[in-house]
Amino acid sequence: MNEELLQFEKNEVCTFVADPQDQTIIWTRWVFRNKLDEECKVVINKARLVAQGYNQQEGIDYDEIFAPVTRFEAIRIFLDYASHKLIELFQMNVKTALLNAFLNE
Repeated sequence: MNEELLQFEKNEVCTFVADPQDQTIIWTRWVFRNKLDEECKVVINKARLVAQGYNQQEGIDYDEIFAPVTRFEAIRIFLDYASHKLIELFQMNVKTALLNAFLNE
């Protein structure tokens, strides 16, 4: 957990503040997971801090929602359309870009 919190500070992902008296607090929970190798031996222990989304209200706690994954069929349709219209596509690592750069789009 401490490693994860240090990464938050290092990457300037969030800022920890005192509890505001006039606002609803979105609680968080730690999720722990063991990564295993082929022989079912623990390779690494992972800890993730996640928000308990069922406490949030649209328009108050968030404005937009998104799906972090996409269906394979949607990717195929997109690539077919881009090929048909001769659109040039580029690939990038969104996770790294999100953590290490400012995004304007």
